[in-house]
Amino acid sequence: MSDVDPPIDGVPKPSQRMPSWVWKAIAIFWLGFLATVAGRFVFSRLTGLLTLLLVSLFLALAIEPGVNRLAARGWRRGQATILILFVVFVFTLVFVVAIGTLVGGQIANLLQDSERTVTKTVNGINDLFGTKINARKAIENINDPDGPFQRFINSQRDRVFDLSVAALGFLLQLFSVLLFTFYLVADGPRLRRSICSRLAPERQLRVLTGWELAITKTGGYLYSRALLAALSAFFHWVLFQAIGLQAPVAMALWVGLISQFLPVVGTYIAGALPILLAVIDSPLEAVIVTGFVVLYQQVENYLFAPRITARTMELHPAIAFGSALAGAAVLGPVGAILALPAAAMGQALGSDWGSRHEVIDNPLTRLPTRKPRGNRKLRRAMRKNKSRPPSDPEDGSDEPG
Repeated sequence: MSDVDPPIDGVPKPSQRMPSWVWKAIAIFWLGFLATVAGRFVFSRLTGLLTLLLVSLFLALAIEPGVNRLAARGWRRGQATILILFVVFVFTLVFVVAIGTLVGGQIANLLQDSERTVTKTVNGINDLFGTKINARKAIENINDPDGPFQRFINSQRDRVFDLSVAALGFLLQLFSVLLFTFYLVADGPRLRRSICSRLAPERQLRVLTGWELAITKTGGYLYSRALLAALSAFFHWVLFQAIGLQAPVAMALWVGLISQFLPVVGTYIAGALPILLAVIDSPLEAVIVTGFVVLYQQVENYLFAPRITARTMELHPAIAFGSALAGAAVLGPVGAILALPAAAMGQALGSDWGSRHEVIDNPLTRLPTRKPRGNRKLRRAMRKNKSRPPSDPEDGSDEPG
């Protein structure tokens, strides 16, 4: 029996039977839909684990240069990895405890002696800016049980247990990251051999070259950020110690780390906490801290950062800020921090990809010329020699001996 009906007026009538490929397309569509739903469900459940693995990967790339140097001096890779990870763990724990203790102590002091603190702060603001704020009314608004301040304090008391659970969870996540990082670094050569054993020799070379470049650039970028953070912490500590700010070491570490590992806006976010503490003590100190934060940012941008990052990698501020926004949108605060080394690694890998050509001379591509750096005394002597009149030919001082 034919699939085509008898012709009508010489034109064959199309068959009413559905083609067989339609059923296959429907089955493939529904299978793909179910697989997508299952994949999203599994990904949502494993987001925390994938985030820990991603953090561990970048931490492994950062510390592997140090492990390699210790291994070259005769250390076992496991021992070298444990030493560096122990230093990272201790520093992170001390930093978190110091900042938490400082903030908690300031809140406790403010609640215990709120009237004196508010009166001192209001009087300082009035003296500095010439305002006429009534300290007694401000105290009454703070002590009002139905006021917004007391409602906020009462709402936060129920979150003490949640904060303790969050702190315990943070420690467990930190241990998990350190454990994954240990295996990635200590067994790094074995892991790379396992991957390369399934690739052709020419692809093995590409993979190992890219891996080495990622280690070098990512580690170099993080080390340069750490060095800039140490410099920032030192100079801010000198200022905080000089003006008598509370907990100067903790505040200096806070400013140094936050300003370096959060692009563009990190400096101002880091400076907000010491400025707030300074306002509580003295508004004049807050003005000094604000001015120093802005001034140091300029000194760092034009003096420290170009010299420190010259041998590693410097990200353009727009790239750093955009990558931080993208990382925060995907993984939250952790993604904002990881976006910087990820962008540095991507820039390093992209810089070696493709061929390079000479750029044509055009006003749109012309770079500004810089004066050559040289010895200041030599330049001064050259200017003096140019300003002298030409010597007399009859004077024998310039004749060759």
